[in-house]
Amino acid sequence: MIAVQLVPKKYFITSGKAVSDVSGLNAFDRALISAGIGEQNLVAVSSVIPEGSAMVEPAEIPMGAVTHCVISQMRGKGEEVISAGIAYAYRKDGKGGYIAEGHLHGSADSLRTELDRKIKEMSRIRNTAFGEACFVIEEMHVPDGMHGCCIAALVFTEYR
Repeated sequence: MIAVQLVPKKYFITSGKAVSDVSGLNAFDRALISAGIGEQNLVAVSSVIPEGSAMVEPAEIPMGAVTHCVISQMRGKGEEVISAGIAYAYRKDGKGGYIAEGHLHGSADSLRTELDRKIKEMSRIRNTAFGEACFVIEEMHVPDGMHGCCIAALVFTEYR
């Protein structure tokens, strides 16, 4: 039996945030739409950028497409500060990269510190040097009486 292997060759990074007066789920849906990925069936995957894959500009993906992504989300209610984000870094030996995701009730600065620790730990446990990390973080102060959601995602678009 031959196993199917989907190895991403292209990806893009996006983020968004939104509020809803109905529910946290509706705020999440609106955040996905603001990030341009609200019409896809998202499948969360773990955190490896394959060797040879290329970052591209955000791409239009057909409605209903099963779409693999590394995604972070944080939902909150009125008067909370929430943040969601990703950090990504490439191996110095050129053999791909890694993504760390995180979310918290708190500021983007606090989340950046947490994501930086996570990406450094990923490098340490692999005994592999990474280049400089890049961060994509959304922060929001959720208005009183509202639900809010922040998201950040690395979205795979094409496979070899």
